[in-house]
Amino acid sequence: MGAVGIVIWIGGLDVIKGRISPGELAAFVFYSLLVGVAAGAISEVIGELQRAAGSAARLFELLQTEPAFERTEATGGLPEPVKGEIRIDHLSFSYPGHTEKPALSDFSLTVRAGETLALVGPSGAGKSTLFDLLLHFYQPTEGKVLIDGMDAAGLSLEALRRCFSLVPQNPTLFHGTVADNIRYARPDASQQDVERAATVAHAHDFILALPKGYETPLGDAGLGLSGGQKQRLAIARALLADAPVLLLDEATSALDAESENLIQQAMPALTAGRTTLVIAHRLATVRDADRIAVLEEGRLLAVGSHDELIRHNALYQRLAKLQFRDDAA
Repeated sequence: MGAVGIVIWIGGLDVIKGRISPGELAAFVFYSLLVGVAAGAISEVIGELQRAAGSAARLFELLQTEPAFERTEATGGLPEPVKGEIRIDHLSFSYPGHTEKPALSDFSLTVRAGETLALVGPSGAGKSTLFDLLLHFYQPTEGKVLIDGMDAAGLSLEALRRCFSLVPQNPTLFHGTVADNIRYARPDASQQDVERAATVAHAHDFILALPKGYETPLGDAGLGLSGGQKQRLAIARALLADAPVLLLDEATSALDAESENLIQQAMPALTAGRTTLVIAHRLATVRDADRIAVLEEGRLLAVGSHDELIRHNALYQRLAKLQFRDDAA
């Protein structure tokens, strides 16, 4: 606009003095408008390019990040069928920067194939860390994990993680349809398989009540669904995966009574015929388990049934009084 003003000022003086005609002045004003608009557009594009360059630099930095550890020699797989027996042998692990306080220390435990084992203990006992090590999100400092007698360190990540289904405390849902979110566990699953898994997980009815049923698009992180509905979708996803080992990370800890009851009804079908590890803060889940492992500060204190631990383990007695007050008496 400054250029247009200068053209009008100088051109106006030239028209008054008779050096150019009014038509020539109008042409120059028109040209200056074209140049000014183009210059303004270029300045906007430059700003967008600068923002895009900054974003791209951060993306490339992420893509070029080297993994903390690699499994270059781990190419093996488990023989079929996978039974799901897990043996944890003297496992130790410390998070980076916290080597003075191990998250797990000399941890040994055997989980029989088809068994349901509950993990209980105060916060920071190492329960979630154990799940992370089983899924190989971290490399143990010492010890090893054996699945059906084979060292998990010798398995490829794909073969290892195909052994596990995970139902986390806060399920991860994606921007997409309900069916896509369930089918994430097995992309080639048919619609009938998806609906069958949702029915067993007690999710079929609420899905049909959505505007487009299984084709209803969900917002980011499952926006529009309640906590119980998200949890039942996560259970349906785990059922569809049909892995020999199931990991349940406090799957009902933040739900209302009705949602928890529906999920508890889905648990027998979810755990049937597979090895199940449950991080449990709910008495109902603990009592349904075949055995209970009590952890404190990264160490295994005791393993046994609910009644045995109530009689012989002081920490479990205290947890029962605090967390399971209604039934502890």
